[in-house]
Amino acid sequence: MAKNKVHVKKGDNVVVIAGKDKGKQGKILAVLPKENRVIVEGINMITKHMKPSANMQGGGIIHQEGKIHASNVMYHCPKCKKGVRTGVKFLEDGTKTRYCKKCGETFNN
Repeated sequence: MAKNKVHVKKGDNVVVIAGKDKGKQGKILAVLPKENRVIVEGINMITKHMKPSANMQGGGIIHQEGKIHASNVMYHCPKCKKGVRTGVKFLEDGTKTRYCKKCGETFNN
């Protein structure tokens, strides 16, 4: 089985392009390549009813980020100030880096 490749990484600032949170921005907290999904800070908030346990004495209702499909997010370019497609190129010293396909700005991985 082939490994699924996701176009964004943990820590990237992204903008949501589809769904109930369309237009919102956030930082990627986790990437789940097997499911082709990502968890973005403050996006797709879900309510979870937790039973009392050793680490959560009283139980209760908690709010946390849910998964969102990777195709519904785009990298947010700080120079363009919007969601952009990214590409990969090699620098003179041989290192591989990502860049904005709109303005050409390179991102530090």
